[in-house]
Amino acid sequence: MGKEISDLFLLLVLLLISSGRMASAATLSFKNQCSYTVWPAIISENGTTLGHNGFSLAPGKLVPLKVDPGWSGRVWPRTGCNFDSLGNGKCLTGDCGSLNCSGGGRPPFTLAEFITASKPTDNNFYDVSLVNGYNVGMRINATGGTSDCPYAGCIVDLNGRCPPQLQVFNVSGSVVACKSACEAFNEAQYCCADNNSTAETCSRTQYSELFKKACPNAYSYPYDDVSSRFTCSGSNYLITFCPTDW
Repeated sequence: MGKEISDLFLLLVLLLISSGRMASAATLSFKNQCSYTVWPAIISENGTTLGHNGFSLAPGKLVPLKVDPGWSGRVWPRTGCNFDSLGNGKCLTGDCGSLNCSGGGRPPFTLAEFITASKPTDNNFYDVSLVNGYNVGMRINATGGTSDCPYAGCIVDLNGRCPPQLQVFNVSGSVVACKSACEAFNEAQYCCADNNSTAETCSRTQYSELFKKACPNAYSYPYDDVSSRFTCSGSNYLITFCPTDW
């Protein structure tokens, strides 16, 4: 009886694929080109667990992870982390309270967002956002796609260009992250809040303009969709931290 059910399920899956109702799984590959360890954090929107919701990625390492059709989620890098054998601990930037995150991180951090297709005829969506600030350079490259798939990301060291009022320091006095203007000043014009909460009333500021000029393929403020959100079909994704040599 069990084998008959398994065979029926397999037949159903094959029929769904052949009828164009189910997309194939995609691979998210994480590559660390930084000179230091990065701890990627992953939060899935549908409650599934990917990569234990967070892991350590040493310099030069590459970790591929499979995602099911229709998966969506957020990824961000953490730095300066110290965890015990149970995964308890903290990070200097992007901290979520443990090695395996159960919720969002503490800004500022560079954020990647994904929505993968549930059907072969649908597109994947991906972007890199600086709305929560910046801590590590990050680039998303779509590979094996069936359409023109631009890279998304911020491939420069914004920590070295961060305005003084947005800078976050470590104990030795080095800049390790750059706050968003919203986090730094908590004003409606910077947070797209209150009377500035729509696309018509919230526009770029001098700070988001600085982010956009340095990183044209990343969100600089919440309504930056046109030049910052990208689509691709049938692709895998390479997420690279510190994608250039600074």
